[in-house]
Amino acid sequence: MIALSNVRLTLQSQAGAVNILRGVNLSVAPGEVVAVMGPSGAGKTTLLMLLAGLERADSGTVRVAGHYLSSLSEDALAAFRRDNVGIVFQGFHLVPAMTALENAALSLELAGRRDAFDRAEAALAAVGLQDRLDHFPAELSGGEQQRVALARALAPGPRLLLADEPTGNLDGETGARVMDLLFSLSAGTTLVLVTHDAGLAGRCGRVVRLRDGRVTAAGAPSR
Repeated sequence: MIALSNVRLTLQSQAGAVNILRGVNLSVAPGEVVAVMGPSGAGKTTLLMLLAGLERADSGTVRVAGHYLSSLSEDALAAFRRDNVGIVFQGFHLVPAMTALENAALSLELAGRRDAFDRAEAALAAVGLQDRLDHFPAELSGGEQQRVALARALAPGPRLLLADEPTGNLDGETGARVMDLLFSLSAGTTLVLVTHDAGLAGRCGRVVRLRDGRVTAAGAPSR
């Protein structure tokens, strides 16, 4: 599903060039569940953005779901994301003026899917929000907003699900419920999860550790 070879990425800041990824090699098999851990600034979120085609590597090879992302145009990258990738962000990223149902259907509508609202409603029911379809984000709790974001990511049936600290803005009990849903509903989907939570990483099949833009370790989680 994922094959990165000697991937490097440098971004510009006010202080000058910053080397974010420094020769990353990583393989993830279809259906595998992988946690990415490391200190702040290690390159974890950038790695997810690279896998989603939202950042481009300066060098190296990025192959995801059979696509070499560096060779794709912006339109082709958008189609790649539409057909293959679901993303769950820490900050929910819901549209305030849209209901839960409209938010969950958004990517499907943009893709021109006639069944957008049917699939979105089914996804919201799967995360226990069948009674909150017409509520706006401001009318939902943090946990409910994150469940809407999870439904939005899962509604298209992605081959790859990327989650960036998906419980970082939630209290412990609510975060645990959201993660239970994430693991149960994404069964069979390739999942790459960025987290600082060792307990959460322990539920994954493998842990990849990043430091200073490099993979320093990869293997089974500590039990």
